[in-house]
Amino acid sequence: MTTAPKITEAPSDLAASHEIAAGAAQFLSPVVRDLEALVVNGKHLHWHVRGVGFQQIHELLDGVVAHAQEYADTAAERIIALGLPVDSRIGTVAEKSSLPEIADGFQPWEQTVAAVVGQIDAALVTVREAIKGLDDIDLSSQDIAIAIEQGLTKDRWLLQAHLAS
Repeated sequence: MTTAPKITEAPSDLAASHEIAAGAAQFLSPVVRDLEALVVNGKHLHWHVRGVGFQQIHELLDGVVAHAQEYADTAAERIIALGLPVDSRIGTVAEKSSLPEIADGFQPWEQTVAAVVGQIDAALVTVREAIKGLDDIDLSSQDIAIAIEQGLTKDRWLLQAHLAS
């Protein structure tokens, strides 16, 4: 029976690895929380949209929510892969998310679209802060944030186009 070679890191490598993980978590954890809030708020708005544009907006919001969940998962898994936990419990998300409050109940489709665009805009601020902050810390984590920014920007464009006159 062959055993795998033992891989050891020098103490300085361990310290560097911990610094990278801590830095990545510092910038990606707020991204995870904002994206999880976008999932919950987006689904709420998806259920309550009304009006002539109902079907198209309702279906479009399904995609926005699915993308936000995928992006949150990718960012959270990066933090976990680096060896640190991520706190995305609902109470933490509610307390620490930077997304604005949304209205309760039914809304015309135009207000729904504007609300989701506002949610995405707030999440993009957090994501862009992560991109900037990760530049000197961890380029792999920065790549994840860049991909999230690209996806959110596309979802924002698809929604905002409905409000153009």
